[in-house]
Amino acid sequence: MNGDRVMTAAESTELKQHGLTVGLTNYSAAYATGLLLARRLLKKVGLSDLYKINDDINGEYFNVDEEPNDDKRPFKVFLDVGIQRTTTGARVFGALKGACDGGLNVPHNTKRFPGYTRAKVEEVVNKRGKATGEVERMEARFEASVLRDRIFGVHVTNYMNQLKKDDAAKFKRQFSQWEKALTAAKVKTCEDLYKKVHASVVAKPDRVPAKGNKNRPKLVSKAGDANRVYQNTKGGKWITSRKLTNDEKKAAVAAKFATLLG
Repeated sequence: MNGDRVMTAAESTELKQHGLTVGLTNYSAAYATGLLLARRLLKKVGLSDLYKINDDINGEYFNVDEEPNDDKRPFKVFLDVGIQRTTTGARVFGALKGACDGGLNVPHNTKRFPGYTRAKVEEVVNKRGKATGEVERMEARFEASVLRDRIFGVHVTNYMNQLKKDDAAKFKRQFSQWEKALTAAKVKTCEDLYKKVHASVVAKPDRVPAKGNKNRPKLVSKAGDANRVYQNTKGGKWITSRKLTNDEKKAAVAAKFATLLG
């Protein structure tokens, strides 16, 4: 056993490269990050052509078939929530849904998705609001349309439009960056924006290498064997100490003892 190995990773900040520059911590961004992770991993292991994405993102339960395609089984993973809270509507399950729609096989159910309502028993009341002594059982149900709205940020669009009518100043404070993002993507709603982001993620799931720092400090001269002088682009200079080897440390200690003993 060599311990855990990270095969691939994805962060919501990478969505900026696909056109999403705001709202990187909401449920919709979590879904898009899970989608990005799934396509990146399947491409890395050579399964991206066999296991496609969900063509109809409608919020319904979706998981790739256990039966292998072309004698290659789907890539099966299990969600480790760690210390995250597992409440209904938690964003970690949004990432799970994105990974499933992206082609990974993740065993799950719909109980933690937005739109799920647990079974409950309620007391029946009459028109006057008084209890009748009877009870009514409400069965558990799942409304996929609620999850779909969360995936595509429909609730964000509705709130933006309502706030724009009620309080233009407050709208400008809260959603000025969203307006810029929608304008840059040439769309009018968050749903259209997320559809473009999803398409870009599927088309280009590879990680873009970070650009190197062109203004890195340079070594300009040596100040003795143990120290070096560096200079930055603004002309500032400083001295750094070179790490001594074990033999050099022993020699330095022996020299100090020799000096003290005279």
